[in-house]
Amino acid sequence: MEIDLNKFIFFPFLAAFFTTVIITPLSLILIKKFGIVDDPAVRRHPGIIHSKPIPRGGGIPLFLGALIAGVLFLPINKILGAIFFASFIALVTGVLDDKYDLSPYLRFIINIICALIIVAAGVSINFITNPLGGILYLDEIRIGVIALSDVAAILWIVWVMNMLNWSKGVDGQMPGIVAISAIFIGILSMRFGVGDILTQTTTSLSFIIAGASLGFLIYNFHPAKIFPGYGATSIYLLLAVVSILSSAKLATAILVMGVPLADGAFTIIRRIITGRSPFWHDKKHLHHLLLSTGAGQRQIALFYWIISAIFGALALILSSRGKIFAIIMLVIIVGGVLLFLNYLIGKKNGAQNI
Repeated sequence: MEIDLNKFIFFPFLAAFFTTVIITPLSLILIKKFGIVDDPAVRRHPGIIHSKPIPRGGGIPLFLGALIAGVLFLPINKILGAIFFASFIALVTGVLDDKYDLSPYLRFIINIICALIIVAAGVSINFITNPLGGILYLDEIRIGVIALSDVAAILWIVWVMNMLNWSKGVDGQMPGIVAISAIFIGILSMRFGVGDILTQTTTSLSFIIAGASLGFLIYNFHPAKIFPGYGATSIYLLLAVVSILSSAKLATAILVMGVPLADGAFTIIRRIITGRSPFWHDKKHLHHLLLSTGAGQRQIALFYWIISAIFGALALILSSRGKIFAIIMLVIIVGGVLLFLNYLIGKKNGAQNI
């Protein structure tokens, strides 16, 4: 079947892009009016690296850009209704957090509720490819009345929402990663054509996410005029869901989002080992360590984008087994870099204290 690139890719992408470009400066007027501003003199957050007040609430134009393009180019059905409803709940929660700094435990509970809404609508990870051969059908494995496919979907959605939230440490870092991830997922989702409604929908939604993210990037690239804030979890949720619906499979999403995924996993392990809650913040993410070496925000953002693009390109050509080996290699590399940078910075601080 011949693919109508305008209908499924370019028009949805451009609609989301220009909508977000237009809505972001309009949103800034309301955001400033309601005082949704990240002021380092008032908000004592260990991950803060900016020195002057900058508006938060970037999730608002991101969500509206995706929603308006979705209304124009996506079919109206139960699943998409549930997806955007859950995304809206994530947005409202995030904007409230941007204003009032909600408890991370409350945010986590609402993340789970959002994922449950989507799973209840019929979205689940029914199977995964076994790298040793064959397919593992998760929907056939049950714990009582609960299917493992539903549990896997909930865990994946919640994980991606939180992991990408941690990846917004420097200006432009997050929207670039999300856009690149969405583009590769969209390309791979139509590998065998767009003959069915599900593939058409996931392809268009992927490029809608990419368009909204790149539209927002114009205002978020260093020096940022607006921060994504926690409300941007609304767009992370959409990316998590489209990676499930897409025929591109989860290994592709893990590869293209590999650096923030691995950094997030090591962050949780590190916090637990040191006796701290995995929900509470610190300044030891990979981007923080890179900043400590003297790298600039633009350089770090570009580093993340390049790595995401490289592994996304690998996902286009690798087999399922090859993707697993690539994921293992990426985890080892990120882990090694984190250990080396921690050692380097620790040695530097020790020398300064002598």
